[in-house]
Amino acid sequence: MEVPWTDTPPTQIREACKLGRILSDRGRHPVSYRYRISNPVKRIRLLSLHVCILSYSFFASVEQPSLDQDRILFSHSQRSNKIVVALYNYTARESTDVSFMKGDRMEVLDDSEPDWWRVLHLTTLQEGLIPWNFVAVERSVESEDWFFENVSRKEAGKLLLVDENPRGTFLVRPSEHNPRGYSLSVKDWEEGRGHHVKHYKIKPLDNGGFFIATNQTFSSLPALVMAYSKNALGLCHVLSKPCPKPQPDMWDLGPELRDKWEINRNEIQLISELGNGNFGKVYYGKWRNKIEVAVKTLRPGTMSTEAFLQEAAIMKQFRHRHLVALYAVCSKEEPIYIVQEYMCNGSLLDFLRKGDGKYMQFEDLIYIAAQVASGMEYLESKQLIHRDLAARNVLIGEKNKAKICDFGLARVIEDDEYCPKQGSRFPVKWTAPEAIVYGRFSIKSDVWSYGILLMELFTYGQVPYPGMHGREVIEQVDKGYRMPKPLNHPLPDSIYRLMLQCWDASPEKRPTFEFLNHYFESFNVTSEIPYLEPPTD
Repeated sequence: MEVPWTDTPPTQIREACKLGRILSDRGRHPVSYRYRISNPVKRIRLLSLHVCILSYSFFASVEQPSLDQDRILFSHSQRSNKIVVALYNYTARESTDVSFMKGDRMEVLDDSEPDWWRVLHLTTLQEGLIPWNFVAVERSVESEDWFFENVSRKEAGKLLLVDENPRGTFLVRPSEHNPRGYSLSVKDWEEGRGHHVKHYKIKPLDNGGFFIATNQTFSSLPALVMAYSKNALGLCHVLSKPCPKPQPDMWDLGPELRDKWEINRNEIQLISELGNGNFGKVYYGKWRNKIEVAVKTLRPGTMSTEAFLQEAAIMKQFRHRHLVALYAVCSKEEPIYIVQEYMCNGSLLDFLRKGDGKYMQFEDLIYIAAQVASGMEYLESKQLIHRDLAARNVLIGEKNKAKICDFGLARVIEDDEYCPKQGSRFPVKWTAPEAIVYGRFSIKSDVWSYGILLMELFTYGQVPYPGMHGREVIEQVDKGYRMPKPLNHPLPDSIYRLMLQCWDASPEKRPTFEFLNHYFESFNVTSEIPYLEPPTD
């Protein structure tokens, strides 16, 4: 918020400097004032944290003011301060941003930009930009180590079940059903069942408090957590430690690149080849030798520069935790680079066939299915059709984090359908029949492709329609053939029935991605008690 200048004689400016030191010594939060000396006219910015811009040497040798100056100077125009605390460590990437450590306090000077806030670091006194999602308002629930704001029930379970977490590791997250409530998720262990996660509803009181059991009420979430950290009070285990928070996604390489995404290719170091795509190679690399990136290159002559950059523009426009982030492009000379987020385990297809993915448990496969459905639900809400959804176009990161990539065929649609130009090539085994025969692509044709992806997932990377070539697939599917339930891989009947719904001949009868996301998020929950109620006296 812009603070108006106040015309002030030099003597009052001198008093403001003295007061700044006193307020800081009293432990006050820093308050900013803006003064303009009446004669001569000169602007001076004062910060009550031992900091002021001194234009006159006599400011440094003023006498100590009386304490009632506090009352006088607080009548001046002042900015409404927002103090944030760092949730993670961050190392500055450019000259315009600020490094900080977890727990550091900063005053927000400008939060009008969506991704980068301008702050004053209250320890180093450095002013600059920080990623907004690395901080939270001081003393807010969001600033607590145990609070996870954007985590689903299934994601909470995956985070808690990491081997390093002891029994009693916990987190609190917003309820998926009650806008005023929360959920407590706790790692537990039982003989014969091993490690698992139990969930408890935290219900709101009319007076603003919270409770899990009706005989134990608390004035706030921190008070509730503190109580259950000392005594289980009917929970499966005392709350032992907050679950470690994964670092949030960043959508830019640095603050200077948030509005411009053409970068110098000399800043990109290509380290190793990751694979070959339809239009060029993919490399593992680093930006300025410090930030890991994946670099897609365009093989000269295989595709127009405009079409290649169209993919980049689409990726830059849409943001979701299950979509790969585009960072920048190098398009001034060939080969053109698309610089994007690096996912350490490569494509889902390779992960299932060659990597640790071939050892994944059934619940891990469900987790990946839910993540892909979540990303596609977002695209569905934005009227974007992918047109090439397959296991090869899903990337896997740490702890089986899945993100959709390769928007080379993607299109934003204004109506319900998109009809490509004649001669366009399609991945036949993944493409819905109405798209192959009539060229009609829609969100529902992506649902068909998702069903094929599920078959890839639950068969650990098996080729769809094994033993059949493209033309045969088209003919057989048109006659009503659908892939049978695999015999050598355990697949519940309920999931196979869902696949058949995705492959319905009528696009309008196929489920939505919203439904598919909810289905896999809640899978295995309906057969047990969704949330536990601790016993009451």
